Amino acid sequence: MDPALASRTLQVATEITNAALSGEDPDAVLPLVVRGAADLAGAHLCLVGVRGEDDKLTVEAAYGGVDPVGTVLSSRSVAARVARGGEPVMVNDFTSDPSTAPFVPPILRLYGPFAVVPFGTSERRLGALAVYRRRGHEPFGPATVDVLNSFAAQAGLALVLAEGATARERVAVYQERERIARDLHDVIIQRLYGAGVQLDLLSRQLGNKLSPTEGKRLADAVDQLDQTIAEVRATVRSLRNTDPLYPSPALLETARAEVATAGELLGFAPSFEIHGDFTDVPPTVADHARAALREALSNVVRHSGANAVTVSLCRDDKGLRLKVVDNGCGIPPGVARRGLLHLEERAEAAGGTCVVESSARTGTSVRWEVPL
Repeated sequence: MDPALASRTLQVATEITNAALSGEDPDAVLPLVVRGAADLAGAHLCLVGVRGEDDKLTVEAAYGGVDPVGTVLSSRSVAARVARGGEPVMVNDFTSDPSTAPFVPPILRLYGPFAVVPFGTSERRLGALAVYRRRGHEPFGPATVDVLNSFAAQAGLALVLAEGATARERVAVYQERERIARDLHDVIIQRLYGAGVQLDLLSRQLGNKLSPTEGKRLADAVDQLDQTIAEVRATVRSLRNTDPLYPSPALLETARAEVATAGELLGFAPSFEIHGDFTDVPPTVADHARAALREALSNVVRHSGANAVTVSLCRDDKGLRLKVVDNGCGIPPGVARRGLLHLEERAEAAGGTCVVESSARTGTSVRWEVPL
């Protein structure tokens, strides 16, 4: 290889490698690839086509006289065959050569000399890199195609390595997001929840001993804790919903945690009955069920005065059913029904229903059901 051409090839390849590994978006790197290839090959036009699942090539970047970006090349085209097979091809006039003429897009009929090389690595064939000269110009020679083939392999390797580095960085971010979400859910929310329940119980125990102003301040503090818990839960959902690699915790695992927390606040352990397999419950439904259980148990702790609570979680071919039953005083008149409304809203959002039955004699029963 001519020393000057070799030096130029190394310079262009290094520029592309640095751009790829610095975290540049591939859409920003591919224009560097086609511009460098056109320069090295003395071409009037250079295209890079990326393989799709159907083996067709889509032109993703172009440099030269026309802009066919977005053009889809047939899976039977020479460029697509080169992308699959890995062997370069060159022809003197691709508009008349029998191997290429049937697949020439109208936008490229101004060109004649043509060469195409595989783009990527032998393990990861990204697509094909093609160069063109206008009709009447000198065809590409073997030496030029060799340079182009080497350059395409180096540029493709840089993009493959960049993909791996980006994937590792993305996994690290996902892991950190999951750690933060887990800490918020398992530690912060539980502590806020416990503090709110204790304040609410204290307010009820003191009763008339508090002045109206003091009672309102205590009630406002409980409301602020509830609002903070809602905001933290929203943050947890946001952290997890954008992460396909790390789904939210299993429904059964967090249901046990909610029942255990309620037991600590009640002073006795609720009965927890489990029926069925919950591993395939969709994450969105699981989130609704988890929140519904927490809301139902919160109402028991705050208002019921119960000494026995039964929680039932059932999954069968009809759907998911949650039931929370207590033997307390029922729902007293005048108690805000905000929590019950939340239960109903959760059920409706998941396409289900929520039925609450309550009396001073039998206590309260919450049946929350969604179809699956």
